[in-house]
Amino acid sequence: MKIYVEGGGDSPDLNKACRSGFGKLFERAGLAGRMPRVVVCGSRAETIKDFCTATGRAQQGEFVCLLVDSEAPIKEDASPWAVLDWQQPAGTSDESAHLMVQCMEAWFLADTRAVELFFGRNFRGNALPKRSDVEKIPKRDVFTALERASMGRYRKGRLSFDLLGTLNPAKLAAASPYAARLFDTLRRKAQGPRA
Repeated sequence: MKIYVEGGGDSPDLNKACRSGFGKLFERAGLAGRMPRVVVCGSRAETIKDFCTATGRAQQGEFVCLLVDSEAPIKEDASPWAVLDWQQPAGTSDESAHLMVQCMEAWFLADTRAVELFFGRNFRGNALPKRSDVEKIPKRDVFTALERASMGRYRKGRLSFDLLGTLNPAKLAAASPYAARLFDTLRRKAQGPRA
């Protein structure tokens, strides 16, 4: 399995942090020993380009999938390809495309305890939204809440990937149907027959 992830950037250290954060999250989600290879791609456009190239080169029996921010609210039952407004590459299915709704940082709001422990002293947890439907929180509000709660310490980049690796996948899946869909797909594919 390979998962092409939006994130990272031009720095090898940042790419390593991104791979590590997602890797720790997937391991905590029950994929230890059957982990997907996390391919960090940078921007959304670079991620889809790399994913499309990889699907054309995939070996028989190899599962290749995409994980990008939705950037906007979406309906729970919407097809990821319809949301992305990209032509679905040949040989892929709906299981090949996954979304972080509306952005990866919304996932942090699913496990506010992990965020509080991560930032430690002077963290203002009451500044975080008290909602169980994290996918419906506007992207701008997610970032504002994280900045206020952390008293300006939250920064996108390495810190966000370090925080990602501390999340409880069960809490995340309960608050984010698209995260639950991702975990379910990866677990199912990890148990399937290998080529």
